[in-house]
Amino acid sequence: MWDNPRLLNAAAGFLVGLAALAFAAAATYWLLHSTLLPLRTIELRTVLKEAPRGGVEATLARVGRGNFFAAPIDELRSALERLPWVRRAAVRRVWPDGLEVSIEEHVALARWAAGGLVNHQGERFAADAVVSLPLFSGPAGTEAELARRYARLSQLLAPLGSPIERLTLSARLAWEVKLVNGLELKLGRDADAAEARLARFVAAYEANELGALGAVVDLRYPNGFSVRAKG
Repeated sequence: MWDNPRLLNAAAGFLVGLAALAFAAAATYWLLHSTLLPLRTIELRTVLKEAPRGGVEATLARVGRGNFFAAPIDELRSALERLPWVRRAAVRRVWPDGLEVSIEEHVALARWAAGGLVNHQGERFAADAVVSLPLFSGPAGTEAELARRYARLSQLLAPLGSPIERLTLSARLAWEVKLVNGLELKLGRDADAAEARLARFVAAYEANELGALGAVVDLRYPNGFSVRAKG
């Protein structure tokens, strides 16, 4: 072996590589445990509107501490995203001794009948009900579909001057709408086809008082609709 240059070079290269790995491991351990690199500041860059500031600050104080390099940013992000009204959180290190935290809050679109709220992305999240919001009711997993349909139906119904109070998707996947003025609209299962019928109804009854009568309008007919006043 000692008279074989190729083997000597290979052995030398192996030893150098082993030494480099050992040095890197030692350096990493030092960086993660050194008291010379403490985490000193955590900056929250988001002005909170709904998320509980006390809960956010308590989470930052509990998780965001210790060594700058060892700070568990993934754990901190997950802890923040478990708080009410927090949709997403981003955490990054800022040299030499800080963390920068940004939070995206849920923006509530509607109440969900089974509990919680639905945001504009059609995601359900846990939060106290906001009475002023419309009510969505539907099978589990249909939150996104109701959010999409709500946006479209709101545009079509705008000329009536009364917002949607309740949007319902039944277990048979039939759609119903109730407006704040009391008017109820039965759209049936084919909501795409019902939108054309709804547009014709809005054009014909733009200035009527059916809402005040508590009328129920059945739009499930292909070439017309029926109107029934309560009582």
